[in-house]
Amino acid sequence: MTTTQQERGTGESRALAEQAGRDLEDASALEILTWAAETFGKRFCVTSSMEDAVVAHLASRAMPGVDVVFLDTGYHFPETIGTRDAVEAVMDVNVITLTPRQTVAEQDAEYGPRLHDRDPDLCCKLRKVQPLEEGLTGYDAWATGLRRDESPTRANTPVVGWDEKRQKVKVSPIARWTQEDVEAYIAEHGVLTNPLLMDGYASVGCAPCTRRVLAGEDARAGRWAGRAKTECGLHG
Repeated sequence: MTTTQQERGTGESRALAEQAGRDLEDASALEILTWAAETFGKRFCVTSSMEDAVVAHLASRAMPGVDVVFLDTGYHFPETIGTRDAVEAVMDVNVITLTPRQTVAEQDAEYGPRLHDRDPDLCCKLRKVQPLEEGLTGYDAWATGLRRDESPTRANTPVVGWDEKRQKVKVSPIARWTQEDVEAYIAEHGVLTNPLLMDGYASVGCAPCTRRVLAGEDARAGRWAGRAKTECGLHG
């Protein structure tokens, strides 16, 4: 039987997350997700940018029918929307698409066109951070595809930690994986991936703020290229 965070209390939930992070550091990704499914039940979800469906696939093995939350910012590549639709069609998951309060046209009318060029932090806040915070209201824990090898800002990602901003348990089951581990899992299980990964993109975000990476660059270098910005705000 699962216990909700309300019943457990915030302090206890934080302690639970921190203890699980220590206990599960050396556990497999599937074991980590199985713990989350058994601990939180339907109050646990997976978030996916539809760069690939590795974590969604893993979670579906631990908890068939698991909610997979996708943020449709209005700026995605068509390939990303196609990947979402394919995941929904072929995997044992329940895809939930979140959208911002404003359409792109409404945002342009209020803030001016191409806000992503002038103030990318505000654009991310409006089109990613706020919708996710609202969409996660009904959950006590959420899973991400963060990996420590992706960039220096993610090097200390715990496999289970406490999301202070949202007051929820945050699960990163493949935090210890390398890109080679991801590719091996995809090959072994035939997991869906975004076609853009075969076209020079190492990390796929919104079309206006994503480019192909160059040889020797880290996987996140193609996001907000030429700016100090490295994260959208969802993870820090």
